Amino acid sequence: MRKIGSNDEAFTGLEAAIVLIAFVVVAAVFSYVMLGAGFFTSQKSQEVVHTSVAQTSSSMDIAGSVIGNATVNDKIGNVTFYVQLTSGGSPVDIDEVAYVLSTKDELAILEPGNANVVIDKAVKGDGDDLLEKNEMMKITVNAKGAPVDIGPSAKFTIDVKPSVGAALPIVRHAPPGIVAGEYYELV
Repeated sequence: MRKIGSNDEAFTGLEAAIVLIAFVVVAAVFSYVMLGAGFFTSQKSQEVVHTSVAQTSSSMDIAGSVIGNATVNDKIGNVTFYVQLTSGGSPVDIDEVAYVLSTKDELAILEPGNANVVIDKAVKGDGDDLLEKNEMMKITVNAKGAPVDIGPSAKFTIDVKPSVGAALPIVRHAPPGIVAGEYYELV
């Protein structure tokens, strides 16, 4: 028979307290690491949301009509339109805007600074490179020089793509009868 007081293998209260403290310390460190990771993830998510809002809010809009000038019989040679910022939009560097002119058969990518895009910055505003609130700029795209043929009744698209923000698609149709030297409102 074994005696109650002579067992050396018993788990004392002091040992139990040490093990409990070790568990609490490990749990505290683990919690600290997990909270830190959660705060980091939350901060990154917030940055992504702010960047997304900034990119989508810097879009432009057409101000007025889109005008086509017939430079050769049966072809629209130049397309002219005015742009301004949408309400609450961020300023756009107009010299960093690319243009894509396309029909069902042809495509021309006009990189920033292309000679086939003429920008009049002094229409309404301070005349600098930034399109800002309450400013308007006139843009003329030379379709003939691009070269993209816009014939009678042809559907064409000009995508205005700023370096940051949403693109502005301009989809229009040429008139059914085109006479050289005439101007047409493109709808």
